[in-house]
Amino acid sequence: MFYDDVESLPRPQLEQLQLARLKDVVARAAASPFYRKAFQQTGVTPDSIRSLEDVRKLPLTTKADLRNHYPYGFLAKPKAEMVRLHASSGTTGSPTAIFYTREDLESWADLCARSFYGVGVRPEDVFQNIAGYGLFTGGLGIHYGAERLGCLTIPAGAGNTARQIKLIRDFQVTAIHIIPSYALYLGAWLVDHGLDPAELPWRIALIGAEPHTEEARQRIQELLQLKAYNSYGLSEMNGPGVAFECAHQCGMHVWEDAYLVEILTPDNHEPAPDGEVGELVLTSFARQGMPLIRYRTRDLTRIIPGDCPCGRTHRRIDRIKGRADDMLIIKGVNIYPMQIEQALLSMPEVAQNYVIELFREGYMDQLRVKVEIKNEFFVEDMRALTALQKRIASRLRDEILITPRVELAQHKSLPQSAGKAERVRDLREKDL
Repeated sequence: MFYDDVESLPRPQLEQLQLARLKDVVARAAASPFYRKAFQQTGVTPDSIRSLEDVRKLPLTTKADLRNHYPYGFLAKPKAEMVRLHASSGTTGSPTAIFYTREDLESWADLCARSFYGVGVRPEDVFQNIAGYGLFTGGLGIHYGAERLGCLTIPAGAGNTARQIKLIRDFQVTAIHIIPSYALYLGAWLVDHGLDPAELPWRIALIGAEPHTEEARQRIQELLQLKAYNSYGLSEMNGPGVAFECAHQCGMHVWEDAYLVEILTPDNHEPAPDGEVGELVLTSFARQGMPLIRYRTRDLTRIIPGDCPCGRTHRRIDRIKGRADDMLIIKGVNIYPMQIEQALLSMPEVAQNYVIELFREGYMDQLRVKVEIKNEFFVEDMRALTALQKRIASRLRDEILITPRVELAQHKSLPQSAGKAERVRDLREKDL
């Protein structure tokens, strides 16, 4: 039933393990330049931690801290011991860099394998990873987890739908990892091409990397004729494998032997009662090279009260309700409005005003950028305007890693905006 015994540890034993690991991670983190200074300022030592509630004595860590101490300010071990780097896109030029020792990669693979086993994936399954590889953690993280479990693993990568289906058919793929919007697109593609998903060998889809509703999950299951399981992860905590649904699909178990979970009220950072929505804050126990303490994820969720029918004792979080900041997630890529602004305003042809629109085409979330062009560049020559449009799209692609649709507008023709929050228009609900 369980991948390992720790999944069903009685709560007192699990919390005793957590307390020992919390003390240990405080000691290890103190070797990093950032936490050494932070602990000196607050007077915190491992001896300060006598109960799990004492985690509140420790400082909160933010994405801004990671950026401000980029690239090596959070390393708790020598750089020579690091064997992997993943990074997210940066909002002002600097990404957030996450480093892994060999031990970190081993524990990450185990967490992913445990997650997959919990939804029914077994060593005899053929596993196709339909996610982008590279700096994105959903590629290699999922891949090594499937291999750790013993699956024949196909690194298909993202896109090229016809090829994905050919691989699934030829190699009798039974489990896939896919982002929700592409899963919905894939279902529509099958209908358009007259293919019956019930005739495909797949039975399990692992979905994550972007927020989605329960309604979207139900539609994925209907369109693809399989069971789809929700997951949660973020680069700062390894990537995928932080929390995963079990076969009962009633919340995501946070692997509490590897992460200490807090739900804090966004306004005053006080603990929120179980069942109430707040900001998810995580402390990584297992990471050796770059442990993070009380990391503010900015994701809003809640602890689901009560026990899970599966018998796992690790607490469950609900699907992510939203963000406590202005980050957008399109096609599994994290995007900040300021990234778009920075790219646009670096081009001499672009005026100050622009509008970012999120819309849904079919089942896929799309990004459109309407941008005002200075009068001297808004000419009647369509070839010149088309070339400019392509240059802007290419510049944005370099910054945000996906290609948005770009629409050019005359100077002072778009609604004026007082700030970046008003620059973003989410039209996806209207497109349903």
